[in-house]
Amino acid sequence: MIKSFFKKMVGGDESPPRKPHHKIGWSWLGAFLGIYVVSVLNDLLNIGTLNSAFLVGSFGASAVLIYGAPQAEFSQPRNLMGGHIISAFIGISVYQYIPLDIQLLSALAVSLSIVAMHYTGTLHPPGGATALIAVIGSDDIHGLGFLYLISPIAIGAFAMLIVALLVNNLSSNPKRHYPRYWL
Repeated sequence: MIKSFFKKMVGGDESPPRKPHHKIGWSWLGAFLGIYVVSVLNDLLNIGTLNSAFLVGSFGASAVLIYGAPQAEFSQPRNLMGGHIISAFIGISVYQYIPLDIQLLSALAVSLSIVAMHYTGTLHPPGGATALIAVIGSDDIHGLGFLYLISPIAIGAFAMLIVALLVNNLSSNPKRHYPRYWL
């Protein structure tokens, strides 16, 4: 039993080949523009760059998915928007209403977010980071309370979605389109 357990860790498949240059270029363009748009929104709302509520770390991971793997299930608009919003709600709620230490709150926020995203069909891996940031974030993030859900999360994810719709559909390649589905 132990031997078969460890044998699973060996793998067996070959690594996929590197993506072609043109796919890498589209990924770069989308990620650059998406994060740039979120940064510009940050400046327009006069939020300091060092204390940037808009530049949530989980958006970097979302950029990898929606620009680098736009056909993946985790990258679809339902997953992007729903995963971040549901996870933000859970992270805020856990932090504000459950009197436990930060380690337990962190684990609870991420694990409950995964369960909720599974049940709602909105699994988006960066959502786990969004929930975690709501718990371990700065006093400024905590001070936002449920406004964290709107700004930076919903507005930032929506801005990245708009860029994904524009950039991922610029290519003349019929296989590069976004999204595969909405709901």
